[in-house]
Amino acid sequence: MKIIGIIVGLLLLIAAIVILPRVNNVPKLDEEVKTYAAQLDNQYKRRADLVSNLVATVKGYASHEKDVLTQVTEARAKVGQMTLTPEVLNNPEAFKAYENAQDSLSGALSRLMVVVENYPELKANENFLNLQAQLEGTENRIAVARKDYIEAVKQYNLELRTIPGKWVAAILYPDAEVKQNFSVSPADQAVPKVTF
Repeated sequence: MKIIGIIVGLLLLIAAIVILPRVNNVPKLDEEVKTYAAQLDNQYKRRADLVSNLVATVKGYASHEKDVLTQVTEARAKVGQMTLTPEVLNNPEAFKAYENAQDSLSGALSRLMVVVENYPELKANENFLNLQAQLEGTENRIAVARKDYIEAVKQYNLELRTIPGKWVAAILYPDAEVKQNFSVSPADQAVPKVTF
């Protein structure tokens, strides 16, 4: 009987050593995902703010390219109405709508840059060059923020889907759900065509 008690005691001790350090992982990782989502949202907002200045600068030179400017403005307005709230992070449909809005703005900006190629005097304008550099820097910041968010979601989702984190979450955090992650759109997967 003593041997059974010792074995049970050892098993409980081993379980405590393995599980106790991970008890707070779920909320820690959840907060990390929220932090990176907020940073990503912040970079998207920065881009949206820069877009209105860029469009205003381009409008002065390319007034007859209204369609492209209208698309950029509309995409920017749509993006400005959306944020990465916890509800969006946990709702696949809302997350996809957020992702689509951001992709729409990225596509519109690409078309705007094509318009800029047709206006050499605009490309030399100091204000435009500054805005273009700011936008390029912002796109790089967005890429880094997305990478950080994706990594945080990966860690959180792994904690919820692997043992012992899965057990801890089931017992202590039953409302914890797997977070949504970004996917690459078919347009972004297409091989760019280079012609000379």
